[in-house]
Amino acid sequence: MPERVQVALIGAGRIGQRHAATLASLIPRAELAVIADVHGPSAQQLAERVRAGGWSDDPESVIANPAIDAIVIGSSTDSHAPLIIAAAEAGKQIFCEKPIALDLEATDRALAAVEKAGVRLQMGFQRRFDKAYARAKALIDEGALGRIEAIRDTMRDPNPAPRGYLETSGGLYRDMSIHNFDCVRWMVGEDVTELFAMGSAIVDPVFAELNDVDTSVVSLRFANDALGVIDNSRRSGFGYDVRTEVFGSEGALMIGYSRDTPMLRLDAKGIQSDHIHWFLERFDQAYIDELRVFIDGIVDDLPVPVTGQDARAAMALAYAAEASIRERVPVAPSRF
Repeated sequence: MPERVQVALIGAGRIGQRHAATLASLIPRAELAVIADVHGPSAQQLAERVRAGGWSDDPESVIANPAIDAIVIGSSTDSHAPLIIAAAEAGKQIFCEKPIALDLEATDRALAAVEKAGVRLQMGFQRRFDKAYARAKALIDEGALGRIEAIRDTMRDPNPAPRGYLETSGGLYRDMSIHNFDCVRWMVGEDVTELFAMGSAIVDPVFAELNDVDTSVVSLRFANDALGVIDNSRRSGFGYDVRTEVFGSEGALMIGYSRDTPMLRLDAKGIQSDHIHWFLERFDQAYIDELRVFIDGIVDDLPVPVTGQDARAAMALAYAAEASIRERVPVAPSRF
């Protein structure tokens, strides 16, 4: 593999724009050779803005280009699995935003293609690359907390996404909670053996119309008998909210949503603290670092830190949560 990896980015939407800025100027070992999007004008505008090598409205032809070493997939979720399969069959190294697909059948087909081709697939669970989360995980693995006994993970969006997005998102558990599912598995270091989910559609009537929930609490039991709670909402009322608490026999860790240097403002109205408005703001550096790790892994032949199997395990938990909502009983993710 050359010292400078030739990268094609597929997807010129919100997350694609974030990755384009990173690949174009913040990772010396990567060269953003082309941006592809089925909506050509979007690809062209983004390529010109970040000064990428070129643009295309045909992702398949970009994947087939022998000059391309790696594919970064930031397009709509329904395109992920077909693009992974095409990239694997073309022998490309792959980075893909979560999830691999909206169902486990397509997920398994994509994973089979990756395994057959022997290429790397790194998934975009960006929390793993956040400084606070990475430090917390290191302390847990060092035994600083003793035996892990419980974890609580919270994530709330500022406001619901537009209906058009929600209609194709896969629902709360596959679209949003999947980050929480990956996070708690990673932090505890154990698989979930049982979960019970409760959910409501109380934020906006559109969620009931889509047969989805917008507010949820999921209780979990891990293989080591540790317990966990995940709570999600499509609306926080104040901004982007992400918090994690891990409790062990010898201590606890708490990771908040604040910036590294939070600001307090004091005036006649009282004390105000700055807050994070959106996930791209909270995890700005993590989005850079996950792509740097991907590129370094290609050049230096390093292990993949977040695998396709990790993504499948998180999706199995989403399936289990949906089944628990329907059946009103605890569900074992091993069913899926």
